[in-house]
Amino acid sequence: MGAQEEVIEAARQRASALVAGDAERLAALLHEQFRWTTHAGETYDRAEYVRRNTEGRVWRSQDLSDVEVVVVGDTAVLLADVVDVVLSTDGRAESFRMPMTQVWVRVATHWTCLAGHAGPRRD
Repeated sequence: MGAQEEVIEAARQRASALVAGDAERLAALLHEQFRWTTHAGETYDRAEYVRRNTEGRVWRSQDLSDVEVVVVGDTAVLLADVVDVVLSTDGRAESFRMPMTQVWVRVATHWTCLAGHAGPRRD
C-alpha cells in the first residue's frame, strides 16, 4: 500500500472511531500536538476534540468523498468532501456537508492526524 492509500485508510479509521465513540482509538490516531478548527470557527486541542466527539456528540456516520491526498516526505494533506450525520440534543439525526482538510504526519511506521479543518457547511 502506498502512502496516499495509507493516509486515506487512517482517515477512514478516524471516522470509524468517531462513529464508535471510541475515545482511546480516536486519540491514538491524533498527534500529541493535534489541533482542529470546526465549521463554526472553534479550535480544539487533542484532549478537547476527543472529549467533545466521544462524550458530547453521538455520531451516526462520517463519509468522505472526492478524496485527494498530497504526500511530501512524511507529511500528507488530505482534501475531501465530508458528510457527517450526528444526533441533535433532541435525538434527531442532523446532516452536515462540507469540505474538510486534514494534515497527517508519519510517526515511525504509522500516520497520525496533526491538524484539520471542516467547513463551511454546504447545507
